Amino acid sequence: MPESIYGAQKEILPKVLDGLISKIKAFSDDHKEKTGEAAYEHLIYRIKSEESMREKCRRKGLPETARSALVDIHDAIGIRIVCCFLNDIYENIDFIQSIPGVEVVKGKDYIRNAKPNGYRSYHMIITLEAPYEDGEGNNPGKFYVEIQLRTIAMDSWASLEHQMKYKKNIRNPEMITRELKRCADELASCDLSMQTIRNLIRQEH
Repeated sequence: MPESIYGAQKEILPKVLDGLISKIKAFSDDHKEKTGEAAYEHLIYRIKSEESMREKCRRKGLPETARSALVDIHDAIGIRIVCCFLNDIYENIDFIQSIPGVEVVKGKDYIRNAKPNGYRSYHMIITLEAPYEDGEGNNPGKFYVEIQLRTIAMDSWASLEHQMKYKKNIRNPEMITRELKRCADELASCDLSMQTIRNLIRQEH
């Protein structure tokens, strides 16, 4: 059995992930207590599998080492936050940025600036300080986390687009690509309308 691509940090990564997830869940619970609504619909999270990480190292021309996996590549820890409404996405982003020890390395807003194929999501790479040794030997260490935030509509669309990307021998790929783009734009319009309606409902008389 080869040594873990994550080296000595293999046992640490789940602890770092659990610590961050518990904070995000507590924020949502607090949000629900104050407003009657949770801050998100659901959370998906994972530690990237050994084989996926090794394959990514090979693809990027990096040695298959813990340093590559934890320092050069930034998605060993991955979280997806799926929200009901657009504003919830930005409230979650504000909260994450406010967590002590969190530093935003990169933020890409594909919601306000959709990709040409219609893909929408907010992507963040953060570092999180935690009381464990990191891939560079620092303690407390800094651990990279990739976070994606989407509405339910964006998430459904992305899973369809993912199938399209990885399924072989699809008939009429050009037509499907056009339909996906049209669908993405319609869903984005619905997301905006839903947010507007929610705002109107919340307005005090």
